[in-house]
Amino acid sequence: MQQLRFLVTGGAGFIGSALVRFLINRTNSVVLNIDKLTYAASLSSLESVSASSRYSFVHADICDHQKMVELFNDFRPDKIIHLAAESHVDRSIGGPGAFIQTNVVGTFTLLEAARQYFCSLSQTQQAGFRFHHVSTDEVYGDLSEADLPFTETHRYEPSSPYSASKAASDHLVHAWSRTYKLPCSISHCSNNYGPFHFPEKLIPLTIISALQNKSIPVFGDGLQIRDWLFVEDHVEAIYDIVIQGKVGETYNIGGNCERTNLAVVTSICEILDRLQPSKTVVSYKELIQFVTDRAGHDRRYAIDVSKLTNELNWYSSVTFEEGLERTVSWFIDNKNWWQNISATERLGVVRN
Repeated sequence: MQQLRFLVTGGAGFIGSALVRFLINRTNSVVLNIDKLTYAASLSSLESVSASSRYSFVHADICDHQKMVELFNDFRPDKIIHLAAESHVDRSIGGPGAFIQTNVVGTFTLLEAARQYFCSLSQTQQAGFRFHHVSTDEVYGDLSEADLPFTETHRYEPSSPYSASKAASDHLVHAWSRTYKLPCSISHCSNNYGPFHFPEKLIPLTIISALQNKSIPVFGDGLQIRDWLFVEDHVEAIYDIVIQGKVGETYNIGGNCERTNLAVVTSICEILDRLQPSKTVVSYKELIQFVTDRAGHDRRYAIDVSKLTNELNWYSSVTFEEGLERTVSWFIDNKNWWQNISATERLGVVRN
């Protein structure tokens, strides 16, 4: 089997670290992880693979053009998987500038470095090259309960500074693919969850708040609907797209699992009641507290994955019930991981 060289940006983040672990543990690939190590990144998520001779890490900012050019030329990647991004909606509302810088300027800088590198390759090397951009279903806006799920041809209607910055980066990737013939692909994923999830997001925040006997915040009426995707299913889909997917195409990745935020929180409380009963409340559900809704909060996301299934034979293999139980158990068993994240003390907002 050919040993491919993957350059992964944002590989110390939640999805990025899962991808790096997948590449090292499930393939014979060589992986270079580039990460700026902002608040949501954690190298401790990569301890299980950090000693591998096929893995290396560079602390760098994707907005640094000279450094990106240097790393491309030194590492000589076959595949680029671009995950580095600011991704927290509430933070984007309070401080949109960082999202424009990382998600838009950073993607532009990386595309230019990739284009310069691509032009230096032989025709054979160019034929095997791929730049894959990992995006979000939030670029499509939201749906009513009666609407069909998002397809790859759905109109872009971003609602937040975060989703607008991701939509802009998508358009840059499309433009570089069409104008410069850079071999690119894009994927839009639904809401991810699983082990190593940064504690400001809905599922880990709910688990951690309950374990600490703190109130569990739920935006508005809690009836916002999201499609949930186990992170290990997601990274396997990304790999399939990079290896087998068509250049210039966009693929939606979802879990075929729509749940309201309140239903998700309630399910977590029920799992915790069973696995680690509280000593202070009869049920962790007593800790649920409804808080003022987010400005411009999207009501529903849903993903149609039929293109990915039909073309690449991919489907999510982990049910929501199984994935949520595994996630809750992991957070119970790995308290040191989330207790050591300094940003945990500043939490109190949820993404979804």
